[in-house]
Amino acid sequence: MIDRTFFRAVMTSVALATAVMLAGCNGDEISLASNAKANKPIPEKLIADMAAKDMDPQSPMLVRLFKQEAELEVWKQDRSGKFALLKTYPICRWSGDLGPKVKEGDRQAPEGFYSIGPSQMNPQSAYYLSFNMGYPNAFDKALGRTGSQLMVHGDCSSRGCYAMTDEQISEIYTLGRESFFGGQRAFQVQAFPFKMTPVNMAKHRGNPNMPFWKMIKEGYDHFEVTRQEPKVEFCENRYVFDPAQPAGGRPLAFQAGAKCPAYSIPSEIADAVLSKQRSDEAKTNELISKGTPMAARRPDIDGGMNRVFAAKLPDASTGLSDSDGPGVQAAAYARAPGTIPAHVNPPKAVVAETSFFSTPPEPATKVASVGGNDSGLFSALARKVGFGGSDTTAATAPASSDKWKPAVAAKPAPKATEPKATASKPAEPATPKSQDVRTAAARPALKPTVTDESGANAARDTMSGAAPVVSANSFESRFSIR
Repeated sequence: MIDRTFFRAVMTSVALATAVMLAGCNGDEISLASNAKANKPIPEKLIADMAAKDMDPQSPMLVRLFKQEAELEVWKQDRSGKFALLKTYPICRWSGDLGPKVKEGDRQAPEGFYSIGPSQMNPQSAYYLSFNMGYPNAFDKALGRTGSQLMVHGDCSSRGCYAMTDEQISEIYTLGRESFFGGQRAFQVQAFPFKMTPVNMAKHRGNPNMPFWKMIKEGYDHFEVTRQEPKVEFCENRYVFDPAQPAGGRPLAFQAGAKCPAYSIPSEIADAVLSKQRSDEAKTNELISKGTPMAARRPDIDGGMNRVFAAKLPDASTGLSDSDGPGVQAAAYARAPGTIPAHVNPPKAVVAETSFFSTPPEPATKVASVGGNDSGLFSALARKVGFGGSDTTAATAPASSDKWKPAVAAKPAPKATEPKATASKPAEPATPKSQDVRTAAARPALKPTVTDESGANAARDTMSGAAPVVSANSFESRFSIR
């Protein structure tokens, strides 16, 4: 009987070789097809975990990131059609502060909802493996926000990215690759400052980013109550989640900076979200009334690190990733999930006298370029079969609208001690006006999967939903548009 791991490795190699032929068999694609790091099979333990949770290795996946907890969650769609948590990975390093990224060079790791297509996977990354988050999305661009090459990668070094260990990013990359093989056109990344619980909302109630956080919490709530990937659109410089065409209405056309079209939200989703929001708000108000202290802001500290890594380094701190639970001393007995490189730079306070806006020029980043339509095996394959994405990391942005006015506050500059990474620590983010509440119209029952009827839809900067698991007998048919 053929060893299962060997069989999977052979089949993956055959699939990638087929992709090379489809892409034109040039030298660059052939070298990518032989990239051992990008072609590793899913570890047997993860295969067993998926089997125990009734998941298929090639079913759609979804990623959630939490700065304060320094955790990355990988969710997979089970055979019932809903997403379930597969594995939680401690984040080795993230940089910046709690809050969204505002401009190129602010060291800030993004927050919001992003879509990852095959062309954003980077097997040639200088940080072992990586995928591009797709910042700025249409919402970010509408507010004039800038930045590029914001990644989830290995090497435990960050200047605006979410950095894992090499061993961790290897697993995450492999799970994403297999989801594409299974027919998913793009997987969603949801990046939050913290888990959007009443306790955290009460602790951070005085933070000027709270209006933005309440807006993305709506998407968090949609996922929590449905366990489905929320469909994400943008209009009037805000996020819209799970919009549907109202009965008798016109087809929906969203533009981030334009007036919202008339839309409805399926009643079973709207009712469940409203119930959760009322419950969360009541608990938050109760915590505030009982004197829950506000979290102290520490703009002098650059980012955070999960305590399981901080515990392995001399005099290291978790920085802004301190949260409830066992401290660093207790974590010293836990096994670190991967190799911590010798050059790791734990979060620490920076010199208070230094102006935030006088940071020295950033050295050239080591992350291999992923943006655009011209790099990588997945990118070439995506163009060949007709759903390749556009450059989602371009730093172009229209003028900010009157809805949101970025409130910029001076902050101290972080020391330029990290040898590699990609972005920076922010001016204060935009603060939105209160969001209109739209009455949801009755809709049919929730379907088990959310499909993307328009492919990558890069022209409208719209996020793709998770495609259903499809039966496929060849690499080419897996990437065909359905």
